[in-house]
Amino acid sequence: MPRKKKDSKEKKESQLIQSAKGVRDLLPEEQPWWRRVREVSEEIADFYNFHRIDTPILERAELFERGVGAGTDIVEKEMYFVKAGKDRLVLRPEGTAPTLRAYLEHGLSSMGQPVKLYYTGSMFRHEQPQAGRYREHHQVGFEILGGEPDPLYDAQAILIGLRLLESLRLKKLVVRLNSIGCRTCRPPYRKKLVDYYRRFEGKLCKDCKRRINANPLRLLDCKNEDCVALKARAPIMMDHLCSSCRNHFKGVLEYLDEVTLSYTLDPYLVRGLDYYNRTVVEFYVEDLNIALGGGGRYDYLGELVSGRRTDLPAVGFSLGMERIIEAMKGQAVGGRGRSKPRVFLIQIGAEAKRKALSLIEKFREANIKVIESLGRGSLKAQLRIADREGVDLALLFGQREVFEGTVIIRDMKNGSQETVPLEKIVDEMKRRL
Repeated sequence: MPRKKKDSKEKKESQLIQSAKGVRDLLPEEQPWWRRVREVSEEIADFYNFHRIDTPILERAELFERGVGAGTDIVEKEMYFVKAGKDRLVLRPEGTAPTLRAYLEHGLSSMGQPVKLYYTGSMFRHEQPQAGRYREHHQVGFEILGGEPDPLYDAQAILIGLRLLESLRLKKLVVRLNSIGCRTCRPPYRKKLVDYYRRFEGKLCKDCKRRINANPLRLLDCKNEDCVALKARAPIMMDHLCSSCRNHFKGVLEYLDEVTLSYTLDPYLVRGLDYYNRTVVEFYVEDLNIALGGGGRYDYLGELVSGRRTDLPAVGFSLGMERIIEAMKGQAVGGRGRSKPRVFLIQIGAEAKRKALSLIEKFREANIKVIESLGRGSLKAQLRIADREGVDLALLFGQREVFEGTVIIRDMKNGSQETVPLEKIVDEMKRRL
């Protein structure tokens, strides 16, 4: 019997350690899509004058408890806590609150206002993994902080989000818009909403029974079939906006009309985080039924994070990079691969292999991309690799060429060869390429 326990332990220790549940490796075959999303995001940020910011993956739990909201799914059940002595640290579940925290902490209000920041990075949420949703996921976000609460910035954020997705060649995009009011008009509306749902409390799902007290606006965001049916008759915020919020939303729509941006008004659209007010937006791919992300205005977040009454207008959005790539693949949009090499260096013999390293460096200095297979010894094997890579030219460098100070250039299309002095090979490659 003891022997069986030992065998079981040895078998367990010999098993391959695999990645944790809900996370995944982004393998080389996936990287062209990731590269395209990152590079297009950077190009859009550069054009619209957004500065990159990178915040820590670890943040204090209070940042999200106070900023995102105690009644949200993120704070109640999705945060990853990290043991660190007396500090209550979490892996960041979203990027907006950390960006605003950095803005306040480092006095970025001294810069020209508003400050425009963007980021890409990992976010972490402890939820049941499913298709397109991982415990570690990635977001690209754009935030406009400070300045005035001008509807122009709401419109610009929405425009930038759409332009980014269009630049990724995604089609059939839908922009959904709503206004969820402010501290003046939202409380009376919230009461009407709660009064309506109280009449059907027995029909609500488990989450909505909790939300009716903690976060009633989220009742409109539920995907449960019974709750969706009730939502169709629920009061809508648009009918209860104060004059200030109504005028602000009217201004947003007028700016969007000015740039002929098509949008859909969705009176039941809310965001899952407490810090939003007034304009909210969601970006959607109609034919694939995929929500790519969203955002809106969050003028109250600065007060929640700083703990003091402060006027900090802010608006922004974030998009799920996994969702974007899923949509790209669904619409047969290709990624962006690495630049294709056109030259393959073939070396034969120990002395040629040693000198090949310095020769490759000369090509690097001349910005000529060369690939090689230094670990392979035979000419036949290396030529086979060169042919598979589809290069235009192969450089043959063997013991004889080392002794004579030459390199043989082989045209991979017609098989013709020419010998060139070693000191002139870089210039000759520049001429041919």
